[in-house]
Amino acid sequence: MKVLVTGGAGYIGSHVVKALGEKGHEILVYDNLSTGHEWAVLYGRLVKGDLSDKVFFDKVIKEFKPDAVMHFAACIQVEESVKEPLKYYRNNTANTLNLVEVLIENGVNKFIFSSTAAVYGIPDTIPVDEDAPLNPINPYGSSKVAVERMLQDLSQTADFNYISLRYFNVAGADPEGRIGQAYEDSTHLITRALKTAKGEFGKLLIFGTDYSTPDGTCIRDYIHVDDLAIAHILTMDYLLHGSESSRFNCGYGHGYSVKEVVQTAKKVTGINFTTENTGRRPGDPPVLIADSSRLKNELNWKPQYDDLEYIIKTAWEWERKLDHGSIRQG
Repeated sequence: MKVLVTGGAGYIGSHVVKALGEKGHEILVYDNLSTGHEWAVLYGRLVKGDLSDKVFFDKVIKEFKPDAVMHFAACIQVEESVKEPLKYYRNNTANTLNLVEVLIENGVNKFIFSSTAAVYGIPDTIPVDEDAPLNPINPYGSSKVAVERMLQDLSQTADFNYISLRYFNVAGADPEGRIGQAYEDSTHLITRALKTAKGEFGKLLIFGTDYSTPDGTCIRDYIHVDDLAIAHILTMDYLLHGSESSRFNCGYGHGYSVKEVVQTAKKVTGINFTTENTGRRPGDPPVLIADSSRLKNELNWKPQYDDLEYIIKTAWEWERKLDHGSIRQG
C-alpha cells in the first residue's frame, strides 16, 4: 500500500514508518523537521513541508496518490499548551483541517489520526474506555478533541473513514538502537529521568506529591513505542478492509506512579540521580490508565513489550547512543 505519513520524522511517526517499511509498504514522509530528524526516516522518501502550505501539500498528494494517510504532525507539550494555546490550535487543529480538506479534494478517504488520552481530562472511571466523556483540562487536549469532532462530523456526510488512536504515555526506543526520542527539550518523564542520570540535568523535578494516589504522585499508563507502531499497522489494515470509523485507546491497562518510574530508571541505569519535589504542573490529571480491550478484541492487538523495565532499558540504550554521536546521518 502507498502510505503518506505526516510528522514521520518525529519520535512516534518514525517508529511507525519503520514498522510500515518492514511490512513492505511504499511510504512518503511529510515533515517540516521542526522537531523531527532526517536520520530518523529509515524507509520511504522524505518531503520537507508544512501543513499550513495547502498548495504545496496538495501537489504532494496529487503526485503520490496515497491509499491511506497517517497524521502525526502536531505540538504535544501539555505545559507549553497552557502558556501558548493559540500555537496548539493553529498547528494541531487548523493545520489538520488544511490536511483533511486536501485529502477530500483528492479522493483520499482512509485517515489515521494521532490523538491522545488528554482528550479525557480527569476521567470519572479508571481505566477509561473510548466512550468516556471528552473533557480536556489543557489546550493540547482541547486541540485534539476539536479534530476528533471535526472528523466525526465529516465521516457522517462524506465518503471518509478515520480512526482516532488515543495514545497514553509513549516511551522506549527501537530495540536495535536505530531511532528513539530526540526532542531538544523533552518534557517526557522517562526521557528527563534518563537525561538526569546522564548528567544533562542537575536534578529531576517531580511535579506534585499531594495527588490522591498511593504515593502522592501522578500515575500513567506507559506503552512501548513499537507496540504502538504495530497498533497503527493493524488500524490501517482494518480501514483498508472496509471497516467504519472508530477510535481506540492505546495503552496497557495499568499504570506506574512518577516515583515508581524514577525508582525503575535508577535501577536500569545504576545511577542514583537527584530528584526534587515541587508543585503541581498545570494541566496534569492525577491518574490516566487505558481500557484498551477494544483494540485487543477488534484488531487482535497483542502487545509484546508490556514491561516498564524493558521500556526504560531501550530508552536508556538510545540515550547513551545519542551521547556517542553514532546515530545514522542522512
